[in-house]
Amino acid sequence: MSDALTPETPHYIPAPGTQTLLDYADLPIIDLTGAGTPEGRIALAAQARDAMTNHGFFYVINHGYKSEQTKRIFDIADVPFAQVEDEEKQVYAGTMKKTGSYQGYKLRQYWHIDNGVRDQLEHYNINRDISKRAHPPALRPFLPEIAEFGRHNHEEVLHPILRLLALGLELPEEALVNLHGYSAVGETYVSSYPRSKEEELKTNNVWLKGHTDFGTITILYSQPVAALQILAKDGSWKWVKHIENALVINAGDALEFLSGGFYRATIHRVVQPPVDQQNYTRLGVFYFAMTDDSVVLAPLLESPVIQRAGVMKVFDGVEPPTMEAWRKGRTAAYGQSDLKPTRKGVEEEVINGVVVKHYN
Repeated sequence: MSDALTPETPHYIPAPGTQTLLDYADLPIIDLTGAGTPEGRIALAAQARDAMTNHGFFYVINHGYKSEQTKRIFDIADVPFAQVEDEEKQVYAGTMKKTGSYQGYKLRQYWHIDNGVRDQLEHYNINRDISKRAHPPALRPFLPEIAEFGRHNHEEVLHPILRLLALGLELPEEALVNLHGYSAVGETYVSSYPRSKEEELKTNNVWLKGHTDFGTITILYSQPVAALQILAKDGSWKWVKHIENALVINAGDALEFLSGGFYRATIHRVVQPPVDQQNYTRLGVFYFAMTDDSVVLAPLLESPVIQRAGVMKVFDGVEPPTMEAWRKGRTAAYGQSDLKPTRKGVEEEVINGVVVKHYN
């Protein structure tokens, strides 16, 4: 992108990194530099397969965006929060319960967290097709850059990762890429705001309960405020460490369904940051990937790996949902439905006949 043509906006200054000693998850780092050759992809596919079966999360470096480009994206991501008044945000609010789509603002206090406490997370969600709905005037000058950013994530980050994961299932390289057209939801900007001490006590410092994402792959641009945790196999919560200009990649429900449970949709949550970061907002840039809406989320039984391992994720007599049905069901229900406690720290709801668990 040419600096001479890009509109100006205040530079977003991120929080300083935490000096608190935290119990970080030991996540693999995949260097996409090697994805340019068949031999490199085979080697990386083994790393990605092991990461997704053991952790459900990994980092990606050398993803095609230089540090200055990533900083520019965070500058733009701050615009819908810092340069749009609350009254105007209401005009561009999403209609999640009605449409099953997050497009527009997910305003603060929309989700119920626990004990009567509602969330302090504000989202602005943009489809890859930036013309699908109107945007606040402050954001409109940046739409060409946002569209370019979406295209980069889809073709230069998502597609290489999907090729690696397809190879890990011993499928043709394009098997998963072919399920992901350029028509579903795109990137999301998130700003999280500090809460009162009373609200932190009522929720045990949890900002978002443990959950899985409902798409195939989530791409998170690493940022310094520590708040993201994943549930490890031993049952402990591990922090996700910030790596400058790296991407944090995780699997969602749709990938777990398609792989018959071979790839894990790892449970993760958002909690109060450590004490030296608690007065900062947490600005996040995400790219949520999903298959085309018409794709049925049934196991890809043509995979020799799934045939050998067996299908570990079954629907218990329920017809596998399409991506559209799963997307709309999860979106409309999240933070709105009454969850049923089943055992200590676990609550459940049923969406499209499938049990969805939340961890507190």
